[in-house]
Amino acid sequence: MNNTAEEIIQKLNEAKTVAIFCHARPDGDALGSGLALCIALNNLGKKAYMCCEELPPDRFSYIPEMSLVHTTLPSADYDTFISVDCADGNRMGVFSKRYQSFSKTTINIDHHISNDGYAKYNYVINCTATCEIMTGIFVKAGYEITQPMANLLMIGLVTDSGNFTHQDVSEETFKVAAVLRKSGADVNEINYNMFTKQPKSRALLYGRVMSGMKFALGDKFAYIFINMCDLADFGADKSLTEGFVDFPLTIDGVEVSASLLEFKKGQYKTSLRSKGKVNVNDVAATFGGGGHILASGCMLFGEPDEVVEQLVQAVRAYL
Repeated sequence: MNNTAEEIIQKLNEAKTVAIFCHARPDGDALGSGLALCIALNNLGKKAYMCCEELPPDRFSYIPEMSLVHTTLPSADYDTFISVDCADGNRMGVFSKRYQSFSKTTINIDHHISNDGYAKYNYVINCTATCEIMTGIFVKAGYEITQPMANLLMIGLVTDSGNFTHQDVSEETFKVAAVLRKSGADVNEINYNMFTKQPKSRALLYGRVMSGMKFALGDKFAYIFINMCDLADFGADKSLTEGFVDFPLTIDGVEVSASLLEFKKGQYKTSLRSKGKVNVNDVAATFGGGGHILASGCMLFGEPDEVVEQLVQAVRAYL
């Protein structure tokens, strides 16, 4: 069951000590929505902590509030656990079991179509970003959106919308962006750090990965491999590969793109993107994954040729 915004706000107002969790390998939307909520609750006089299995990627290091992210759960008597931008409970990684066994209030705020409502209170809206939902909650609740909060929320909105280019960008998305800009979000700085600035290692890695791009299904499906040896050669972290999957989709005639990031031998974290003809949430669901109609992910297992064959067959079924 999906709860109303008013019910979620009531639970936030009742909470006193809160732990906020996001998915592993955090992106701008997970960090932005979680940290903005953490700050909002602390500003209300509550005790709130933001937790993630991993520290934020280096690309977010220019934001002072990223230092608020904990990789272990601070000791406290919690009455509320909140997950943000997390399509299913298992995506919280090391915090999954703790969250799922928590006997008090659990809240799930998310924008993924594949979310099955795993918390006691769920507020799941299929839209551009969890930061879009979170801004709406703050406005409806009457919470002040400070400049640091506005920047964090705008980061999630900008990154998950592909800088407002994705098909799920709506009138509401732009209304939310206007609210955040009015609250002091520095769009220029955010765009530079999220879309322009990059270390030399990423640029070199990008060149190698794209030079190995392959095509299938009459060139309607393009895919790239990012191997551990490539990361090692350039001293690049996995987080630097964010956005790689978008480039193959820019090619004329390509309907679906995939990025296969080698997590360990025989295991690939696979990101999928679509121009609209193919529902990649359905493709990802074939392998136990999910996400959105135009952007989803899953884990694939096997040798490279086996993994590609599985993926090609899955895409073919929906093309």
